[in-house]
Amino acid sequence: MKPSNVLVLPGWQNSGPTHWQTLWEQRHGYRRVEQHDWMRPLRGDWIARLEDVVLGCDEPPVLVAHSLGCILVAAWAGVSRNAQRVKAALLVAPGDVERVEIREQLPSWVPIPLAPLPFRSVLLASRNDPYCSFERARGFAQAWGSQCIDHGDSGHINADAGLGSWPEGHVLLQDLMT
Repeated sequence: MKPSNVLVLPGWQNSGPTHWQTLWEQRHGYRRVEQHDWMRPLRGDWIARLEDVVLGCDEPPVLVAHSLGCILVAAWAGVSRNAQRVKAALLVAPGDVERVEIREQLPSWVPIPLAPLPFRSVLLASRNDPYCSFERARGFAQAWGSQCIDHGDSGHINADAGLGSWPEGHVLLQDLMT
């Protein structure tokens, strides 16, 4: 698989320079799906952008989503006629946009789609994620038909978790790519 067909989907406010998604892009040549507005994300705009990028891939892409990026994958798969083009998705630390404090800031992202994804997926959830309870993340995995992996106490599985380039996560991605 060509690195340009591994699509990195950051969450709200994008992934910074020390986030594993950014490090993977730099190290492996993966491609970030750039959104028009990282600070005030609109679901319809993000879905349209993902659709454009998926249609531009010359082979079935693998999606690498973090936080709001996971919700984007579910939302896009629920409306796209091209979701079957995706080979697989790695879904890391989904953000629960239905929580009151988040819903008020991201109103266009509610409700969270809970239909099965039409491609293979693995969801990693942390037991102490401040943006989504482990039980809720496990519920997303079940609804989406994703394999759920308990990542222990890893916060939001982001740069603050001290994962660096997160080699064990990359092994999971490589498994999805084959």
